[in-house]
Amino acid sequence: MARARTTTAGLERRRQAVLARVAADGEMDIAQLVEEFGVSLMTMHRDLDVLAGRALLRKSRGRATIVPAVTVEVASELRRRTRLAEKEAIAEAALRELPPRGVILMDDSTTLFPLARRLDECGSYTVITNSVGIARIVAATERSKAILLGGDYQSAFDSTTGPEVSRALQRLHADLALMSAVAITGGRLYHPIQGYAAVKEAMLDAAQRHLLLVDSSKFGRHAPFSHRDVSAYDTVITDRGVPQDEERTVRRLGTRLLLVDPRVTAGRPAGSPGEPFPMTSLK
Repeated sequence: MARARTTTAGLERRRQAVLARVAADGEMDIAQLVEEFGVSLMTMHRDLDVLAGRALLRKSRGRATIVPAVTVEVASELRRRTRLAEKEAIAEAALRELPPRGVILMDDSTTLFPLARRLDECGSYTVITNSVGIARIVAATERSKAILLGGDYQSAFDSTTGPEVSRALQRLHADLALMSAVAITGGRLYHPIQGYAAVKEAMLDAAQRHLLLVDSSKFGRHAPFSHRDVSAYDTVITDRGVPQDEERTVRRLGTRLLLVDPRVTAGRPAGSPGEPFPMTSLK
């Protein structure tokens, strides 16, 4: 039986998924993309040619590379499945930084999902977020409640943005903001969508303390819209893969830096007491 032809919408969904996959790692072998997406080499080249024609990535010597000046925000469903060990290790370390109760702001970063699932281990909280996914996770816990910020819903990211979200945050005061970033270079934080950059800045203004939870793959990347730098945060928690020059920049800006080892968390059940979690604290 002949294989059904992919619709135009299906082609675009696949190409966006390919773009998101390349964006997640920065660059990838074309042969690996062929294997992951189950298409022919010729089909993958056509997809990459279209994306390159939009100036979203580059093709060279069998590799696809995201355009350095533009980091594409990876769609929510794919982001949830990438760098899981790092996210779990970061959550493990962040749990030790939480107060026993209070009001917490959480942005729409999937890096925060493992931490949201484990809030009951530390205390009871009111979590205010623009992420539908995080709101659902928190609502399912026994000790915490979720408040979802209303605004323009973006289905690709399963979250809200826009001036309504920023205005609501201006009327709030939280004990702690837990946030992540799409791109960090030279200590500066960036996002590809202006509305989300504005929401992150509003969250910073609305909270007394600030933790930045970000895996090391986000360092050395750029995006069009900046939202302050790491000096706006009390602590940055990341894994040991962070580039040395970015590590030095965080220290120079005076922000506390916690480096975690995802290999340790991968071998430990979530929430198990075990020994103190291995990490390095740098100032």
